[in-house]
Amino acid sequence: MFPAGPPSYSLLRLPLLQLLLLVVQAVGRGLGRASPAGGPLEDVVIERYHIPRACPREVQMGDFVRYHYNGTFEDGKKFDSSYDRNTLVAIVVGVGRLITGMDRGLMGMCVNERRRLIVPPHLGYGSIGLAGLIPPDATLYFDVVLLDVWNKEDTVQVSILLRPPHCPRMVQDGDFVRYHYNGTLLDGTSFDTSYSRGGTYDTYVGSGWLIKGMDQGLLGMCPGERRKIIIPPFLAYGEKGYGTVIPPQASLVFHALLIDVHNPKDTVQLETLELPPGCVRRAVAGDFMRYHYNGSLMDGTLFDSSYSRNHTYNTYIGQGYIIPGMDQGLQGTCVGERRRITIPPHLAYGENGTGDKIPGSAVLIFNVHVIDFHNPADVVEIKTLSRPSETCNETTKLGDFVRYHYNCSLLDGTQLFTSHDYGAPQEATLGANKVIEGLDTGLQGMCVGERRQLIVPPHLAHGENGARGVPGSAVLRFEVELVSREDGLPTGYLFVWHEDPPANLFEDMDLNKDGEVPPEEFSTFIKAQVSEGKGRLMPGQDPEKTIGDMFQNQDRNQDGKITVEELKLKSDEDQERVHEEL
Repeated sequence: MFPAGPPSYSLLRLPLLQLLLLVVQAVGRGLGRASPAGGPLEDVVIERYHIPRACPREVQMGDFVRYHYNGTFEDGKKFDSSYDRNTLVAIVVGVGRLITGMDRGLMGMCVNERRRLIVPPHLGYGSIGLAGLIPPDATLYFDVVLLDVWNKEDTVQVSILLRPPHCPRMVQDGDFVRYHYNGTLLDGTSFDTSYSRGGTYDTYVGSGWLIKGMDQGLLGMCPGERRKIIIPPFLAYGEKGYGTVIPPQASLVFHALLIDVHNPKDTVQLETLELPPGCVRRAVAGDFMRYHYNGSLMDGTLFDSSYSRNHTYNTYIGQGYIIPGMDQGLQGTCVGERRRITIPPHLAYGENGTGDKIPGSAVLIFNVHVIDFHNPADVVEIKTLSRPSETCNETTKLGDFVRYHYNCSLLDGTQLFTSHDYGAPQEATLGANKVIEGLDTGLQGMCVGERRQLIVPPHLAHGENGARGVPGSAVLRFEVELVSREDGLPTGYLFVWHEDPPANLFEDMDLNKDGEVPPEEFSTFIKAQVSEGKGRLMPGQDPEKTIGDMFQNQDRNQDGKITVEELKLKSDEDQERVHEEL
């Protein structure tokens, strides 16, 4: 459009804000006639032939606007067009820089609204006209579309479109943010989007890296929040615009989604989600830990989960085997604790990220469930749950044969094994390497009827490889009850005498007095000594097998019978061996 004065085609270009304006009632309707009665028009006739559904703002006096137009005479002949020049009109309305008819016709207009204006001569170029272009007393017809409107008093307008229920942190000056955006002019024309580049826009806020309006518009934003940010030109690219995509004096509209935010001074943030009762020990550097986790970005995008592999993550903590933030965040946890650990990039994977799931400068959030932990220096933890009421004069020791019931579980309560499934107590000779070392240790020093809880670290259980039904590096919890105890035999003995053996042992053993002792006579004799309480066999084994082994030991030449020369007590054999060594 032309200003009120000498002709000029170097018209101002104004900002493009996507503000929609309220519907303004037409002053009149002109369809090619000078006036409804055929006489001269007294004011501008406005025909609003396209009104946008939403109009948050209408043009007022003193506003800066940008618009396109076609100008014609009553017969349809075109005298001017901004489209032909490919240049928007950008100018302040209501201050005498436009012809009066255009100033009036633009009032109350909405962005993207289309109007036809009929401007009578006295509100246009009057009886003089414009030399060589507009004759005197000409009625002018304009088809106008408004693309932008703003005022020097405007500020950044922020509309929150979606706010997540959990907001651990809001953007502040000096923070580093990662966000996605779609950028448009006020009429909806797209000029840029981060989504097309396949990555977020990453920058510092309040440090001069962004246009001032975006610096302001991002403040107070939560990760996962969506905002609409409308920025007037003087807080965007101003009079110069930017390249070919952002015209001069253009208002900008950003639909922004904040992915995450951190500050270079941030440390690991810890939040206890669930703390089991009775936490007697907390993890320290050097402990070996088994834990489950879900790892997500700050906007909730899941990047990894131990649950998906159906296996805990097992590692030493505080020794550099995992990212520094996790090394810190796991210390001080209890077995069974659930904890949220938020790790800034400089304590995670830094500016480069890792793989295709963790982008550069990403804040990581881990929801962790600690299954168990131990230290390679740990011993068996023994807790007495109950003792028998009667006096206990004898307790279990190495070599004893014991019967006991047990329940075995992981520290998170997962049941693994129980003797009750077998309908009979478990049997073992302590120190004979028949049970795991930690259980062997925990069963010593018990009274019959006593109940204990044993916490057995992996190196005293099934180690880092585990066993059938037992995960690798698992700490085991046993609840044991001692059912019975029998004195064991010294190492290397299958039978011991409770008193001195018979003076004529071979003669007593040779039942038919033929000078030979076959297996039947040997078995009958040993069983008689046991039944009479004169001796006892090694407990916990099949007596027949034990007696058979004893016979084989005495049958030196393996001819199926024992002679007087072959029969020797173990004590005598040991003495002979000492003499031989000397």
